[in-house]
Amino acid sequence: MLNNIGLPGLLLIAVVVLVLFGRGKISNLMGEVGKGITAFKKGVSEGSKELEDDKAEGARDVTPAEDEKDKV
Repeated sequence: MLNNIGLPGLLLIAVVVLVLFGRGKISNLMGEVGKGITAFKKGVSEGSKELEDDKAEGARDVTPAEDEKDKV
């Protein structure tokens, strides 16, 4: 059913939504959507940074000790 909408149908839907809700409510809604997307991106980046930090803490130091360097 949604495959038959096309450009004129989308324009009609946009006009009806604009008339029903008004420009102010739609702009407020889009602002909230933008804030939500920004918060989601920030959360994802903080989560990936936290995972990288955990991996770095678990990494093992493989550099030889000072007295082992002298033996080689």
